[in-house]
Amino acid sequence: MNLIRDLASLSLLLVGTGFFVAGTVGLLRFPDLYTRLHALTKADNVGLGLVVCALALQASSLAAASKLLLIWMLVLLASSSASHLVARASLRGGIRPWTTT
Repeated sequence: MNLIRDLASLSLLLVGTGFFVAGTVGLLRFPDLYTRLHALTKADNVGLGLVVCALALQASSLAAASKLLLIWMLVLLASSSASHLVARASLRGGIRPWTTT
């Protein structure tokens, strides 16, 4: 049973790390602020969720796992609010979204 839990945790950590890398690549490669914010926010939130799930599998108690999930929920709320505020301030400041034409 421990081996299965360890393998599940390892796979969740690896997939979560992949999402973090994808968010970083999106941050470096996308053409404008809005697409970069989208890539970074989405990928990092999913990556953090997978890492938290992996840590929750290894937690010693249900209380510790609940605290990890609560932290993830707070980060979800904070990152989505912050990215929305940055995008809205940028739009009001005159930074227009990138277009292909």
